[in-house]
Amino acid sequence: MNKGRVLVIDDEINILKVIELSLSSQNFLPEVFSNPVDALKRAQEIYFDIAFIDLKMEPIDGLQTLAQLKKISPDTTSILMTAHGTIETAVEAIKGGAYDYITKPFTHKEFLHLAERVFEYHILLKEVKGLRAQVEEDYENGEIISHNFHMREILKLSKDIADSDLPILIEGESGTGKEILARYIHSNSKRNVNPFVPINCSAIPENLFESEIFGHVKGSFTGALKDRIGRFEMADQGTVFLDEVGEVAKAMQIKLLRFLQSMEFERVGESITRKINVRIISATNRNIDEDIKSGDLREDFYYRLSGIRIKLPPLRERKEDIPYLAEYFINKYSQEDGTKLSAEALKLLTEYNWPGNIRELENVINRVIVLAKDKIIKPEYLPVEIYHGNEMQTNSLMPTLNEIEKNYIIEILKSHPNPKEAAQILGISLTTLWRKRKELKI
Repeated sequence: MNKGRVLVIDDEINILKVIELSLSSQNFLPEVFSNPVDALKRAQEIYFDIAFIDLKMEPIDGLQTLAQLKKISPDTTSILMTAHGTIETAVEAIKGGAYDYITKPFTHKEFLHLAERVFEYHILLKEVKGLRAQVEEDYENGEIISHNFHMREILKLSKDIADSDLPILIEGESGTGKEILARYIHSNSKRNVNPFVPINCSAIPENLFESEIFGHVKGSFTGALKDRIGRFEMADQGTVFLDEVGEVAKAMQIKLLRFLQSMEFERVGESITRKINVRIISATNRNIDEDIKSGDLREDFYYRLSGIRIKLPPLRERKEDIPYLAEYFINKYSQEDGTKLSAEALKLLTEYNWPGNIRELENVINRVIVLAKDKIIKPEYLPVEIYHGNEMQTNSLMPTLNEIEKNYIIEILKSHPNPKEAAQILGISLTTLWRKRKELKI
């Protein structure tokens, strides 16, 4: 299979012949020129993926040739060849738009190694540019980003069931985007002009749960200084999202079950029965089957929640989405400063397994944008577990899921010592964080 087209400009005929043979032997399609003016004319006629340009030439030198080529073909990746390999020359070449430079004399092996590396970079760079365009298009259309077949099927199903009133249970690991999917379903439903009210079940103390969701009247308990409507009532005619529903205490499961059966409730301290109309979407990162077996989750409560059951895949099972998501988060956090993702950094992001899923990816991008003072996200700005990810995987046994979870929690706690902040980033309750620290001996 032919690789890319390569433009070679050098006033030494012997070097041109050697380079042409070397590139042809590796299935590149080279065109060689001893006169830079002729080469630039050819670049106006056809597109070249890569250009190798000698520094010392007549009637125009390599830097001038590079500048004109950039105007003619800005997407061509250029390399400067020079026998005068000073730091000043290299810096000037890079500033002028060259990707790299190589000093003469070079061996056949050195040249081909560089050509292969540059071509790989060029292909990645084209993919990055294509991703930016696709991300902008997707979000202008209000779509969730995914090029994964399974996720596309989930999104299709979500649109199909959006107008139904069937309750939906979304399962998936922490950070997989369960609330985003719930909002997507709501926005595609006939209820979208009415409220979407999220309730983090694990964040509400058990003794306040009933008051929080159903409301209370003044004086019904200590601290009830005035009447207050509950979250369900706020969502009337809209959608309620019960996040981490597996954390609901069994006593409250019974009360929620009664509400789900009739859509009727009483505020705490009041005997008036009120009726509302809401769509219920729930989410959990727990193993539902195990919770039912252990008795932590009532079976009848589960069946009321799971009219339709959707399981979101972890990010490691939809790696084709990582570049698109990374570009989206760069656009989100860099705002107008034009920060870009280097092709090498993109490769590392795609190879990493993301135990913290999309939330971890978002946190990483948010962090590296601050470090990217030159507005280019380079590999060395990435966290050590990503930057040295391949080496770590090659030189050690594959970690267990518990080890991955433990290491991820430790890393989050290092950067966010406040347990409340760490729990929020991890997407779990403070109680769950304390339990996991005890189980994993952190």
